[in-house]
Amino acid sequence: MIPYGRQSISTADIEAVTSVLKSDFLTQGPQVPRFESNIAQLTQSKFAIAANSATSLLHVACLALGVTKQSTVWTSPISFVASANCALYCGAKIDFVDIDPLTANMCPKALEEKLAKASKNDSLPKVIIAVHMAGHSCEMKQISQLAKHYGIKVIEDAAHAIGGKYLNFPIGSCQFSDITIFSFHPVKIITTAEGGVATTNNPQFAKSMRMTCSHGITKKPVDLYQTDEGAWFYEQHSLGFNYRMTDLQAALGSSQLNQLSSFVNRRNLLASGYQKHFNETEIEVILPLNNSLSAYHLLIVKLPEHCNRKRIFEAMRDAGIGVHVHYIPIHLQPYYQALGFKKGNFPAAETYYQSCLTLPLFPDLTTEEQDFICDTLKELVR
Repeated sequence: MIPYGRQSISTADIEAVTSVLKSDFLTQGPQVPRFESNIAQLTQSKFAIAANSATSLLHVACLALGVTKQSTVWTSPISFVASANCALYCGAKIDFVDIDPLTANMCPKALEEKLAKASKNDSLPKVIIAVHMAGHSCEMKQISQLAKHYGIKVIEDAAHAIGGKYLNFPIGSCQFSDITIFSFHPVKIITTAEGGVATTNNPQFAKSMRMTCSHGITKKPVDLYQTDEGAWFYEQHSLGFNYRMTDLQAALGSSQLNQLSSFVNRRNLLASGYQKHFNETEIEVILPLNNSLSAYHLLIVKLPEHCNRKRIFEAMRDAGIGVHVHYIPIHLQPYYQALGFKKGNFPAAETYYQSCLTLPLFPDLTTEEQDFICDTLKELVR
């Protein structure tokens, strides 16, 4: 089976992890700060905070931005459920902004219209979470301008997007947001097995997220309320969580960063191959913005209306091609329908879902495999 995504692990990656296994620290050692520094340098951000998952970081990012039971958070309905769940973890309300059918990302026009209505009704969100679907950047300049106009904070859910760029800024630079979140799950661009990193240029947000990821505890003398009693001394300042990343994960991440550029280049090359295959067919490839460089976590196509997607999905898998679907609209999940959402709330997202199909895309995918995938799909569509 050709999977839709797969990690690429080198000998250097294995040696990096092995060296940590032979060291004095498996966790809370020097590798996590090193990895954070590497990410900050890559993204041209001032601060980077590593954690055990992007989901955890979405949670602490919301807390750092002041999301409470009195708050509302808006995000895209086309994403993994974590993009919305993080608001609920804080006790906040969640709502969605419909997508642009061409990009599958949050639609700036729909956002503008919804914000205007919310302003009149005194129901503006505290935070907007913009999701870079498939690794394709949202129109962050427009989203940022709207958010600033209404005094709203912005999180970039860049779980799919490390190594990408928007308006020549690295995604994660936070030029158009308050906090950016990356994921390093094995099928993402680079991996730490599980894990994630948040970037920000705000020292208070960085401090809050770092403490919340480690039980709300600090050992820094400058932050202590009481007299420092010695090297063992620490204070708990808030109710935090154990969201820490291990040194094993961080060592793997730092090693993987050495290959990030080649991974992104290869993914873009493969994406161009898919576009050429489907040129002059009824199969439509979801493409990134012209003013951006996509990390191409996913290669998503939209099937023609006459196609039976379930039949094509099953036939592709029977042929040994691990296609997938990203994503079921969050508001159609039973849990969210119990919160009051229903079919018809976000029609563009629902229409997109009916025809989308994810094709295999990872650096080790061969040209021969790609040809087989495309030829099989084209024949099924015909």
